[in-house]
Amino acid sequence: MVSEERRSVEVGGWTITPLSDGLFRLDGGAMWGVVPATLWRPLTPPDEDNTILLALNCFLAERDGVRVVLEGGIGTRWSEKHQRIYRIQFVDSLCASLARLGLAPEDIDHVVLSHCHWDHCGGLVDEVEGELVPVFPRAQVHAPQVEIDRCLEPDPVRAASYRADDLRPLLDRGLLQGFEGSQTLLEGLEAHVLGGHSDGVSVLLLGEGDDRAIFWADVVPTTHHIQPPYIMAYDLNAGLSYEVRREWIERAAAAGWLGLFYHDPEHPMARIAADGRRFVATPV
Repeated sequence: MVSEERRSVEVGGWTITPLSDGLFRLDGGAMWGVVPATLWRPLTPPDEDNTILLALNCFLAERDGVRVVLEGGIGTRWSEKHQRIYRIQFVDSLCASLARLGLAPEDIDHVVLSHCHWDHCGGLVDEVEGELVPVFPRAQVHAPQVEIDRCLEPDPVRAASYRADDLRPLLDRGLLQGFEGSQTLLEGLEAHVLGGHSDGVSVLLLGEGDDRAIFWADVVPTTHHIQPPYIMAYDLNAGLSYEVRREWIERAAAAGWLGLFYHDPEHPMARIAADGRRFVATPV
C-alpha cells in the first residue's frame, strides 16, 4: 500500500518513507568503474565535467511507535571549495524532510548507518555557536564497528572517504553503538556487514520472511547498478564487491524485496527481478 501524501510504503510491519538530504555530483567514470562509457552515459548522462547527478535518499521507517532514520545524509558542514568540488546542492535536508511529515529531530529514536563515508553520515552533526552537536539529540546511532574505527582513525588509503568530526560528537555523548557481522538491531530490522565497497559497508533489512525491504547503501547505489559486474571504482575490493553484490541481488530478486536506493535521483524505491541472465528494476 502506497500513501500518495507521504510516498510511504508498508513493508513487513514498517511504514517506509523516503527522505532527502539534497543532491551532489561525482565523476561518472568513478561511479561506473570498468563499465564502458557507451553503456553508462545514456543511463546517467554526465555534465561537461563528466560528473553525474546523485541523490542523498535517506529513509524514515516507523513501526509500533518507534521511528528510525536509515542513513545520515551529507549535511551542510562543507567549505565553499568542497561544495564546488562535489557540486553539493542544498535543495533539501533531513530535518526539512521530516518537518514536512510533522516530525522534529527529537522525535527520532534510532539512526542506522550502512557505513561511515562522509556522504552517508555527514548530516548527523551540525555546528551551533561554534560547537559540533548531534542533529538527532535522542537517537541511538548504530554503525558497523569497523566503519567507526576507520572513520576515527583512517589510514592514507581511506582518509579521503571519512571525517572524524561526523562521529566524535555522537561518541562523546554516548549515542554511537557499533555492530558486527549479521545482527538484529531492532525487532524486524537486521544489519548485514558485507564489505567490498568499504571495509564494513552493510545492507539493512526491514520486515520478516519475504515481506521485506532492503536498503542497498553503496552496495547497489542506483537502480542502474543492478547488474553484478557494475562495480564502482570507489570500491576498495572489487572481487569481494562482485561476490556480495551477486549473492544479494539474486536474493532480493528471488524474494521480491523492495529495494531502497540511496543515490538514485529518480527512483528511491524499486524492486529487482531476474530477466534471463540480467536483472531489471521496477520503480515503486
